Amino acid sequence: MTDSYLHETHPEIIKRLKRAVGHLSGVIEMIEAGRSCLDLAQQLHAVESAIANAKRTLIHDHLDHCLENAIAPGTRTDRKPIEEFKQITKYL
Repeated sequence: MTDSYLHETHPEIIKRLKRAVGHLSGVIEMIEAGRSCLDLAQQLHAVESAIANAKRTLIHDHLDHCLENAIAPGTRTDRKPIEEFKQITKYL
């Protein structure tokens, strides 16, 4: 198994992570500028959201491509556990 997998969602994940980097840099500048805690909390929330969305997209991508390819193609009923797992990942 190789570590160089490129999936359709990877550009979207990269975009989300770059957005998080931008928000995080903004938070550092805001702290240095003495901005309010409310402003800082809002920007930190944006960083968390961007990272959480990237993680969720990556997990769903893995389920859709890697995990499903590891098991034989089945009926829609056989996909139910995978679909349920994708739904529960929103609580990670």
